[in-house]
Amino acid sequence: MVLKIFFPQCCNRADSGLLVGRWIAGHDSAVVLAVIHYPFIPGQVKQYIQQMQAQSGVELSVLGSWSLPKDDQEGMESFLRDLSTIFPQERWLQISRQVGKTGFTCDILNRDQTDGREVQQKVKKKEDEKTDGEAGAEGEEEEKVIFVHYEQRKVMLSQLHPIENGVPDPKTDPPSELRQMFQTVARSHPLFFLDKYDDGPLKSTHWQSEGREASIIVELLKQASVPLCLLISWLLSIWTWICNIRIFSLYPLRFLSSKLSTCVQLSYRTEHMRTLSSPKPAAGHTQFMRKANILVSFLVDVALGMLLISWLYRDNHIPMLANTLVPAADHVAKELEELLQWLMGAPAGLKMNRALDQVLGRFFLYHIHLWISYIHLMSPFIEGILWYGGLSACLGLTFALSLLSDMVALLTFHIYCFYVYGARLYCLKIYGLSSLWRLFRGKKWNVLRQRVDSCSYDLDQLFIGTLLFTILLFLLPTTALYYLVFTLLRLGVVLFQGVLHLSVDFINSFPLFAVGLRVCRPYRLAEGVKFRVLCDEPGTALHLLMEINPLKCSTVVQTYRTPTYSCYPKDSWAALVKKLFVGELIYPWRHKTTKTD
Repeated sequence: MVLKIFFPQCCNRADSGLLVGRWIAGHDSAVVLAVIHYPFIPGQVKQYIQQMQAQSGVELSVLGSWSLPKDDQEGMESFLRDLSTIFPQERWLQISRQVGKTGFTCDILNRDQTDGREVQQKVKKKEDEKTDGEAGAEGEEEEKVIFVHYEQRKVMLSQLHPIENGVPDPKTDPPSELRQMFQTVARSHPLFFLDKYDDGPLKSTHWQSEGREASIIVELLKQASVPLCLLISWLLSIWTWICNIRIFSLYPLRFLSSKLSTCVQLSYRTEHMRTLSSPKPAAGHTQFMRKANILVSFLVDVALGMLLISWLYRDNHIPMLANTLVPAADHVAKELEELLQWLMGAPAGLKMNRALDQVLGRFFLYHIHLWISYIHLMSPFIEGILWYGGLSACLGLTFALSLLSDMVALLTFHIYCFYVYGARLYCLKIYGLSSLWRLFRGKKWNVLRQRVDSCSYDLDQLFIGTLLFTILLFLLPTTALYYLVFTLLRLGVVLFQGVLHLSVDFINSFPLFAVGLRVCRPYRLAEGVKFRVLCDEPGTALHLLMEINPLKCSTVVQTYRTPTYSCYPKDSWAALVKKLFVGELIYPWRHKTTKTD
C-alpha cells in the first residue's frame, strides 16, 4: 500500500513542529499545508485549527510532526511522537529530515481503535540492520510512502481545468485526487495569514511565512471600485430609463436600432457595464474571468479609440477625409454609369433583349442621378458629420468601426437598391420558370401539403403556359446579367462590412486577460500536472516534484471567450450559393438574435 504525502517546498527547511493539513477522503493521501513551530501550547493549536476550519471550510487537522534536528533541541523527536496522544488520529505521520541528506524519513503510527495501542511502522529502510529474510518479512507489513513536493503559491493560485461549475455528486461523480488537492490548497488561504512576524503565540511556515504579499495600488483600487461601481450603476439606471421611453419603443425606431451596428454595439456595451458594476463579487472562477476579460477588453477598446481620435484631430485629417470622400463617391457613380452603358450595349458580345435592356438600364441610370444629387446635397455637411462622428471613438474603437459600417451602408444604399431590384426580378423569373416547368410535366406544387402532386391541365392552360415559359426563358439572360453584376457589387460591400463586424466581434469577445495570464503566469491556468524524480536516496522515501502543465492557448481562447452577438454568416456555403442562384436576398452578417456562448 502506498501513502502519498503532498509536501510544500517552502517547508523543507522549517523548524520542528506540527504538520497541519488534511487527509483526502477516498484516497490514501494527505496534503500538508503548514508547519506550526515549537514551542506551542496544544490547546491553542486546537483552537487555532478549529478557527481556520470554520473560515476556510476545509477539514483541517494535525497530521503529525515535523523534525529538523538542531544542536539545542535534544529529545525533540520523542516529544513530538508523544503528541499523538494529544491529537488523536487514525495515523500519525512522524516526518524527519536528517542532516546531510536531501530526502525525508517517515514513521507512521497506526492507532488500534479497540484497545488504544499504537503500532509503529517504519518506512525507512536500513540495509545494515536487516538481513535479506527479515527485510522480505517486514516488507509485507511496511507501508510505502511517496513525497510529492509542490509549490504552494502556484497551486493555490492555479485553476485546474476543466472547471467544475456545479457541485458534483460524490456517489456518482467523485472528484479526483488531484482536484481535491488543488481545492484544499486554494480554500486554505486563511491559514496563510499567520506568519513568523506576528506577535501571537503560534508561529508557522508556509508560502507567505517570510511576510505577506500585498500591493498598495491593488488595495487602493479595491477601495475606489466601490463608489465607482455605484456611480456607473446610477448612470446605467438613467440610461435604461431613457431607452424605455415610449417613443423609443415605436416600430420605426425599434427597427432602425436593431439594424444599425452602432445601436447594437451600444446595447452590448451597456450589458458589459452592468456586469462590471454589479456590487456582488464573482461567484466562481468562471465569472471572475468573465468580468476580468470584459474589463481588459473595455480598457483596450477605449485606448485604441483614443489613439484613433488623436490621429483624426491632428494635422487636419478630418478635412482631408471629407475632401476625399465626395470625389470618391462621384467616381463610383461615374463608374456605375459606364458599367450600365456597357450593359445596355452588347456586353462581352452577348445578344440581349434590347427592349428590356434599355428599360432596365435607364431605370438604374435614373437612380444613379438621384444618388449623385443626394451626395452633392450632403457634401457641405460631410465634414461636420465626420468631426462629430469621430468623437464616438472616445467610447472605444468598436463604436468607431460600427459607425463606419453604418456610414458605408448609407453611402452604398444605391448599390443595395440595384441589387434588390435585380434580385427580385431574377427571383420572380426563376420561380415562374420552375412553376411552368412543372406545368409541362403535368404536376403542380401543393401548398397545403408542401409537396409536388400530379395534376391534369386543359389545352388553354398548356397553351398560355407555353407562351409564358417562352417569354420568361428568352428574357432570363438579360435579367440574369444585371443580377450578376449588381450581386457582385453587393457582395463586395457585404464583405467590407463583414470585416468591420469581425473586427468589432474580435475586440468584444477575445479574452485578453486570460491570454495575458497564460503568457505571463502560465501556472494560473492548469491543464494538468507532471512529475519528475527529485530524490531517490537509499534509506529515504521516494521524492517527486509536481510541476503544473499550463493550458494551451487555443483552449484558453475557446474556454474564456466572452459571449457575444455572432457576426458570422448563419448560412453555410452551400446555402449561400443556393440563395445566390435562386435570387434570395443576402443581408449583412450581423444578426442580433443569434447570441452565442
